[in-house]
Amino acid sequence: MRTKTMPSSSTRSKSQILLLLFSALSLLALSFIFFSSSSPSEPTAAYTHTHPRIPPETSFVASLENFLAHKAPNYRTSDDTVRSALQDDVTSFDDRKFAKEMEWVHRDPYYPLNFPIRVYVYEMPKKFTFDLLWLFRNTYRETSNLTSNGSPVHRLIEQHSIDYWLWADLIAPESERLLKNVVRVDRQEEADLFYVPFFTTISFFLLEKQQCKALYREALKWVTDQPAWKRSEGRDHIFPIHHPWSFKSVRRYVKNAIWLLPDMDSTGNWYKPGQVSLEKDLILPYVSNVDLCDAKCASESESKRTTLLFFRGRLKRNAGGKIRSKLATELTGAKDVVIEEGTAGEQGKAAAQKGMRTSIFCLSPAGDTPSSARLFDAIVSGCIPVIISDELELPFEGILDYRKIAIFVSSTDAVQPGWLLTYLKGISSTQIREMRRNKNSLREFIT
Repeated sequence: MRTKTMPSSSTRSKSQILLLLFSALSLLALSFIFFSSSSPSEPTAAYTHTHPRIPPETSFVASLENFLAHKAPNYRTSDDTVRSALQDDVTSFDDRKFAKEMEWVHRDPYYPLNFPIRVYVYEMPKKFTFDLLWLFRNTYRETSNLTSNGSPVHRLIEQHSIDYWLWADLIAPESERLLKNVVRVDRQEEADLFYVPFFTTISFFLLEKQQCKALYREALKWVTDQPAWKRSEGRDHIFPIHHPWSFKSVRRYVKNAIWLLPDMDSTGNWYKPGQVSLEKDLILPYVSNVDLCDAKCASESESKRTTLLFFRGRLKRNAGGKIRSKLATELTGAKDVVIEEGTAGEQGKAAAQKGMRTSIFCLSPAGDTPSSARLFDAIVSGCIPVIISDELELPFEGILDYRKIAIFVSSTDAVQPGWLLTYLKGISSTQIREMRRNKNSLREFIT
């Protein structure tokens, strides 16, 4: 094939394309941090009987309800047949791709820098997409569906719902889209990148184990049989693998693809060596669990922030999360400090939201992985995060300076008797106000 003898412009410029994609996804995902938090409003007509009053533009559940009712019936999906791509199919696709790239190069010498990012969204069989969304929607109120440590699985799915928001935006009419500098194309040869809209997290949590593994294998075969995949061996394909347990049984077969992750987990507990790297993958934020504390809320809550440091969550975790129990031992009982054991149910959400809105600093230690949704809960609550996670890679570090909105403390310093509280008490009120202003400026920039 031509790509063997003459590298295509998409291959030569992949790092530039990823940089542009990174910037585009940054703004989209950051908007989800601030606006995908649940906030009470009038109920939607279609969901009044099952869900509290939540506006569709900010709630995952209400947005999903609207999406399934109005968008799903009109969206094309392919059939369930999987036909292995023949070498002639791959060669034909490669010829078309090469011809299109040469056309762009001759038209604009600065290609691809002057071009938007072009993404082809696969129209997968509905069992990989809509059926899983319907499964979530129809089982959302089953609060008895818990993980082994007692966390509601549907809440975890919401935390990792960046795959839904991204896909819904990519397939929306142009006038409704947020991600304006990414263009969806209808012809594969025009694409820089290929998006695989498979809901790996929903399938992991809501299907039986063997059923989930079988679906993973079917999705893997469907994608890897595509000519575009065979041409690049998946290097220009985007997979949402945002929960560290999702797609685990077949990950090794898609290690060349671009993964959308919550963090890198350099401890090796969740991802095998060579599977993830900052050179090819993108870290995207969790969707917050608590309601957004907007400008009015932030102003009203400022005088109520009487707690110096707040934490509510699981105190016993594995791997890097073992720091939590050490911090609890050090901080429990200290003046103006609240350290509580808690889970992510509705009562837990209310307690966490109240605690974050009445505290100056919110503890954000490592969990089973280096990252935690708690960081983003603190940001949308107007509480300054105190990050204690030595191996953490944050979303969009090349664009955002988190030191302007958060405090970073090493694990070694944090567990020294008296050190952390002395340090936090030494931060002036002027510095605290500045960090809050920086967070508000970030929200204004996104909007």
